[in-house]
Amino acid sequence: MYKMLNMIIKRIVDFFGSAIGLVVLSPFLVIIAILIKCSSKGPVFFLQERIGKQGKVFKIIKFRTMVMNAEKIGSGVFINEKNDDRITKVGRFLRSTSLDELPQLFNVLVGDMSLVGPRPPVVYHPYDGYGNYPSWAKKRFDMRPGMTGLVQITSRSESSWDERITVDNEYIDNFSVLLDLKILFGTIMTVIKGEAY
Repeated sequence: MYKMLNMIIKRIVDFFGSAIGLVVLSPFLVIIAILIKCSSKGPVFFLQERIGKQGKVFKIIKFRTMVMNAEKIGSGVFINEKNDDRITKVGRFLRSTSLDELPQLFNVLVGDMSLVGPRPPVVYHPYDGYGNYPSWAKKRFDMRPGMTGLVQITSRSESSWDERITVDNEYIDNFSVLLDLKILFGTIMTVIKGEAY
């Protein structure tokens, strides 16, 4: 009953939080969109298939930070933030400040994502499709994926995927609205410090 109540509150916070965020940030989002469009060829947004709750595939929305068809160039899905020449100048700034993640508020609004939860992996990495995840790792898909999560304020990108999944499972086991608020606050502090995840 307690967890169910927390889940209801979580969805209410997600819906109104993302809606208010989109309204308040809309002028800022427009400015970013113009900068992207004026600085490089291609669309403003980058859409990519990700695995969500219970293995459902959805399209995540981000501001485009790389050249067109970047996944088919160079090291593909693997990105070297410091030396990857596929990242545009505007994109490098957006990545360093995590501003490229802001359009995911649309994903949260429609219910594909949450403000807080395990980050949604691409459909082909680290395992090829939801069905190929080992049973212990599928637990991370018991909740909606998040714009940020426990991994982003603890383990960060240096951890292996299995280590990140272990932390994701820990989040699910200990989920509460209070924990979500702590993670949101931690994420804000991380971004302010310039440690983009």
